[in-house]
Amino acid sequence: MGNGRQLETYPVHSHAGQPHDRARHPFREAGHTKTANPFYLSPEWRALVAEIIRERGARCEDPACRFPGRTGIRLFGDHIVELADGGAPLDKANVMLRCGSCHTRKTNAERARRMRA
Repeated sequence: MGNGRQLETYPVHSHAGQPHDRARHPFREAGHTKTANPFYLSPEWRALVAEIIRERGARCEDPACRFPGRTGIRLFGDHIVELADGGAPLDKANVMLRCGSCHTRKTNAERARRMRA
């Protein structure tokens, strides 16, 4: 990656580096806890996402991104067809690089869809 920085590629909620009071987080106030699927911390997943970033470039690929072309952002390797819906875990064709806001938007929409089903 040339600039010496290492991108974080696992799906963990980010507040764009802004400090926040974890005790007042609405998700937690509702009694939910956030835990990452161990798969997303695996060496295989991290290597795949790093390879995709090298091949495709460090940019959000979501066509609905409100800020296309931003650089220096945190990227998430996001399954197009989520694992919970039977998506292939290590298939490059099933992974899209998304910035934090696009990842959150897509994940929330998928969760809402799944809850309605």
